[in-house]
Amino acid sequence: MSQANEYTPPRVWEPKESGGKFASINRPVAGPTHEKALPVGKHPFQLYSLATPNGVKAGVMFEELLALGHRGAEYDAWLIDIGEGDQFGSGFVEVNPNSKIPALMDHSTDTPTRVFESGSILLYLAEKFGEFLPKEHAARTEALNWLFWQMGSAPFLGGGFGHFYSYAPVKLEYPIDRYAMETKRQLDVLNRHLAENRYLAGDEYSIADIANWAWYGQLVLGRLYDAAEFLQVHEYTHVVRWAEEIDARPAVLRGRMVNRPFGEPEMQLHERHDASDFETNTQDKRES
Repeated sequence: MSQANEYTPPRVWEPKESGGKFASINRPVAGPTHEKALPVGKHPFQLYSLATPNGVKAGVMFEELLALGHRGAEYDAWLIDIGEGDQFGSGFVEVNPNSKIPALMDHSTDTPTRVFESGSILLYLAEKFGEFLPKEHAARTEALNWLFWQMGSAPFLGGGFGHFYSYAPVKLEYPIDRYAMETKRQLDVLNRHLAENRYLAGDEYSIADIANWAWYGQLVLGRLYDAAEFLQVHEYTHVVRWAEEIDARPAVLRGRMVNRPFGEPEMQLHERHDASDFETNTQDKRES
């Protein structure tokens, strides 16, 4: 397959303006671009995030823990606007040197503990509170298998398919086809597994489900990249069944609201402080 304006890489790559969403903040080096301290609220956990799929994982996990009565999981949620470059502020870089959301500080430890990368945050909280990670060896291992599967696979969905299908300044056939094929293959992996299992680790809802639902569940529910028809997500019936079941959990709805600066105002919540910040009945707020 030939491509118009075929690109021949130079011997040495040099950065240049690429256009597209986030182009103005992309750069080939790490570290802060400006001095900015992070706010600190009154609760043990300080969550610095945005309601992207990776950010949703942390919000859902905290809300699931609070739904079980773990008041030690109370947290303050602070919005990090990645479109404005908040993730490159000096305070955020101290918490996550990779400048990606979500990032977490646990002030309940003798010395405050930083936790970054969404999978690490899920595992940290699961182990700290003894929830959403099976105790039995085989089931625990299976949950971790699927947790790390998501961490390795979702970049092909987000940075691959999502970028070229939705965010790139021009639509290019080759990368869209390449990553659409991989995304559909991944959905088929999940569909085959969920045909024989209620949840990813078996009968028990776990951090593996939280992590994967934030990406693949929301994809088949039509919430990512406006790509449901293009990818024919309805064909993955077992993934859809699993996604809808998790979507019906009140804590999942609440978790999606945390640090969400877009959509209907009633589906947004910033600077969360107490469980009473949410209404008990949130079903009438659920989006289609």
